[in-house]
Amino acid sequence: MPKPMHRSRSMKRLKRVTRTGKNVIHYRRAKPSMPHCAICGSELNGISSSGGRTRRTNSRKFGGVLCGGCTANVIKLGSRVENGEMKLDEISIRQKAYVLQLLAH
Repeated sequence: MPKPMHRSRSMKRLKRVTRTGKNVIHYRRAKPSMPHCAICGSELNGISSSGGRTRRTNSRKFGGVLCGGCTANVIKLGSRVENGEMKLDEISIRQKAYVLQLLAH
């Protein structure tokens, strides 16, 4: 059984074969990945990859979740739905959740 500190998924598991032929698992702290946009998947600007809980985000709508282009598209779609120019059924599934959040506020 591994030590309690190695049971966490924050530790990366590296399977290695020793010189004697034993299979062992080496543990290493996993590096934090860059945050990505929830719609298009591009890396978010203005947020560092390190920092953990203290990672600072943008102070705009959907800051730290969506990139600037996707945020602009969601705001446009939200205003079109409010004005009756477009129906919610015409919006893609990924954007629909954020449009509904925008309309709720």
